[in-house]
Amino acid sequence: MIKSALGIAVSVVALLVAAPAAQAATSSATKTSSKKHSVKKSHARYKAGHAHHASARTSSGSSKAAKTAHGNHKSGYQHVAFSPAPEVHAAPPVMTAGDLAGLNLTHDPLALRSNAAVVIDQATSQVLFDKNSAVALPIASLTKLMTATIVVEAHQNMDEVLEVTSDDIDRERNSTSRLRVGSKMTRSNMLHIALMSSENRAASALGRNYPGGLPAFVAAMNAKAKALGMNDTRYVDSTGLSSQNVSSARDLSRLVVAAYQHPIIREYSTDTRYVVDTGGHRQLQYINSNRLVMNPGWEIGLQKTGYIAEAGRCLLMQTTVNGRRVVMVFLDSKGKDSRLADAGRVRRWLEISKPQALTPAAAHQG
Repeated sequence: MIKSALGIAVSVVALLVAAPAAQAATSSATKTSSKKHSVKKSHARYKAGHAHHASARTSSGSSKAAKTAHGNHKSGYQHVAFSPAPEVHAAPPVMTAGDLAGLNLTHDPLALRSNAAVVIDQATSQVLFDKNSAVALPIASLTKLMTATIVVEAHQNMDEVLEVTSDDIDRERNSTSRLRVGSKMTRSNMLHIALMSSENRAASALGRNYPGGLPAFVAAMNAKAKALGMNDTRYVDSTGLSSQNVSSARDLSRLVVAAYQHPIIREYSTDTRYVVDTGGHRQLQYINSNRLVMNPGWEIGLQKTGYIAEAGRCLLMQTTVNGRRVVMVFLDSKGKDSRLADAGRVRRWLEISKPQALTPAAAHQG
């Protein structure tokens, strides 16, 4: 009897000890199963919601429908409703001076992207191709070719060290420059990077350091233009940042022929790369703004590029095609590389047609 009672007591105690453990195990298993079920359910809801969202985006009122559908889910996964991105309207293209004058209505046999252009035989000055070449337009940094001509013909000391000052900061367009205020370099180096890389502060410093300052320099630019018969031309600064610097393609072809007489202008304008010391052990490397000079397929003896919004993309250069020296001028071209493409079109035309007479463009009729 005693043994039987003792056995019963031991069994009861064992059951009391085992019951919580079993309950805990059962609870843990239940939680694990519930958690897996919840994850699966949440994942299923996410897939359903994602499919619904993708469908809703293609229908009208998609944003509102997507938000309502996702808001009704009670799972632990937070759905985010995305509204369609607002439609972005591209800014209208800037109208250049040539466009405003209606030059974009002129058709030409070469389908040039430039509103004005001229090609002349350098030796005879005979015009081979003409497209609005007598229309005065803003010329941007093509101005710097006249700047270089004035500096060279003034016979100033090319080894004199010039300093960039606050007067050289562009307050016309607030453009940036790699030349800091306080940078110092020779007049020769200033001329080099102004021609090769269109460095505006260098061109400004060249004008300021002319006898009589910038006003006298601009007066000399205009006097030189008049002497060359550039009757459509007017300069107001030495950089070309002002849209009031205007000329015609025909006038600029005359300037190219005159500037070509100076070996230093030919060399500096067609150099591909150049390193300058700006003082304080600070050196800057510049590259040519016209990548055609790096193309072995071109034989370029002088060049200058230019761009401001009012002028479009501009290019002038002297080159040799089939042994014939020609001058090309392109004003108000559309597209970053269009002026270079126009030069390529003209070169192919010269190679194939070998023109001896004028090929004019014609205004669009009707």
